[in-house]
Amino acid sequence: EVQLVESGGGWVPPGGPLRLSCVASGYTFRDYEIGWFRQSPGKEREFIAAISWSGGMTEYGESVEGRFTISRDNADKTLYLHINALKPDDTAVYYCADCSICRPTNASEYDYWGQGTQVTVSS
Repeated sequence: EVQLVESGGGWVPPGGPLRLSCVASGYTFRDYEIGWFRQSPGKEREFIAAISWSGGMTEYGESVEGRFTISRDNADKTLYLHINALKPDDTAVYYCADCSICRPTNASEYDYWGQGTQVTVSS
């Protein structure tokens, strides 16, 4: 059974850093492209970042480029999202998802999703 489990969310003051993790199991992690999305109440799911199976190629959403960094460790089957200078607008549930073949920014083309981890940015 394929599982993606996110962790690392919580309450963070504005300007703070945060690292989210996503641990995969049940499939060959290194064969898949994997990405991060987020969704806040009343809004559509938003593409954050994606990384190729080798880690050699990354892509970021316009709203987060420069503050977010995606990385992966294929040996540990773990995906990371490093976030700097958090803003209240970053408050959302953050999801990891993977796909064998997809356009990275298109959520509908991803195969498996985690349950999400809540990030709340406020003072």
